[in-house]
Amino acid sequence: MCSHRSSCPAADSRPAHVVAAHPEQGWTLLCDGTIVFDDTGELLPDGRAVAPHRAPSQHLTMAA
Repeated sequence: MCSHRSSCPAADSRPAHVVAAHPEQGWTLLCDGTIVFDDTGELLPDGRAVAPHRAPSQHLTMAA
């Protein structure tokens, strides 16, 4: 899938490189075929979905 390297890392190993970024739409395509969303969710090349990794509310700070 990656045209800039002879081989890209597997989805579960070293971090892949960004191939296309669309921050206005909230997603980034990595060279291994993974789509990463701004809410920290992921869609893996094999079709599996990774749920967003949200912090528990007690760890979030609020602006006054």
